[in-house]
Amino acid sequence: MAWPARSLNHAQKGESAVAEQENIRLVQEMYAAFGRGDVPAMLNGLAPDVDWSFNGPTKIPFGGSWRGPEGVAKFFAALAENLQPVAFAPEEYIAQGNKVVALGHEHMRVKSTGLAYEAAWAHVFTFHEGKITAFREYSDSAAIMKAFKF
Repeated sequence: MAWPARSLNHAQKGESAVAEQENIRLVQEMYAAFGRGDVPAMLNGLAPDVDWSFNGPTKIPFGGSWRGPEGVAKFFAALAENLQPVAFAPEEYIAQGNKVVALGHEHMRVKSTGLAYEAAWAHVFTFHEGKITAFREYSDSAAIMKAFKF
């Protein structure tokens, strides 16, 4: 079975490429704010009804889904309460249409156990009118669970 091809004229392709580059820039700004610990700047880039998910067991304190900027603030609070960053590095960005996929690597230490984990991750951001409407994180949840001693 063949996937149907999307046909865009030259003007649409140009507009799409500009929007894709703008979305990548917004994701890069989000990571820069994360690196500074600037949660308000991160929340500023979110739509009011953002759906934010870490795809892993909800036993992980930051696992599961979070709704709205208030929920995302709780997600980042759970990260800060439970993890000590050793390294966090977005390495590659791929944009198509209203989505940006960021690929990267992290090395974190779980505060309660002192154990560290390293994992590659993929983050999928969905945009609408310059705001993030959805976020999905895919990571090595088994390594994270082991570091939490679950």
